[in-house]
Amino acid sequence: MPDFKNILFEVNERVALITINRESKLNALNAATLKELRQAMQNVYDDDSIQGVIITGAGQKAFVAGADISEIAQLTELDSRKFSEAGQEIFAMIEQAYKPVIAAVNGFALGGGCELAMACHLRVAVKTAKFGLPEVKLGVIPGYGGTQRLPQLIGKGRALEMILTAEMIDANKALDWGLVNQVVDSHEQLMPAAQELMAKILKNSPKAIGLAIQCVNASYNEQENGYQTEANSFRLATKSEDFKEGTSAFLEKRTPHFTGK
Repeated sequence: MPDFKNILFEVNERVALITINRESKLNALNAATLKELRQAMQNVYDDDSIQGVIITGAGQKAFVAGADISEIAQLTELDSRKFSEAGQEIFAMIEQAYKPVIAAVNGFALGGGCELAMACHLRVAVKTAKFGLPEVKLGVIPGYGGTQRLPQLIGKGRALEMILTAEMIDANKALDWGLVNQVVDSHEQLMPAAQELMAKILKNSPKAIGLAIQCVNASYNEQENGYQTEANSFRLATKSEDFKEGTSAFLEKRTPHFTGK
């Protein structure tokens, strides 16, 4: 396991917990932290014993309060595109993971933090959490996929309102708009809620879960026919051992034992 300095990485009962651990900096995403996040996700990809991921921030104030402004301020026209593409690539690893990824949003999710949460497949938030994309206040725009994922989640009009006004919304409004899946009352309830949601997912076939994630992602890819992806994935599912086990268990009125094969 790599010696991480900016994140915590632990695995318990098939679930990896990734904690952005820069509490004194409100868990801001600097280049070093993004590099470690990439490595952590690569560990998830490579370790077959890991079947799900929960991402959160250290402390109770911030999930991730944004990218590191001191680094952004030094960007030139020549390196700014690479800066954006590097973040997009890491967040795409999360979005395209074959294993479910849940964001446990424990506080401010602003800028790159909001974009990180949106890259996860599902989001659970404490009621005191705040979401926002304030980049236009700095004379830039969201660069880690925010202009693309936010409209997918809450619609074009509301996405433009959030981006153009740079104003934050609270967790309840985020729930109402579809930005989060669940809101809990306290920080003490947040991780248990995320773990409970993950447990509901992991009772099902890992093979089918991964294929379903790919199919939903395909519906947002203009270069891919989502219906064809779905039909082909359905075919692949029926070739799997999980399919044989799932159908047999249903007919035999027993609990299935899935292997992900």
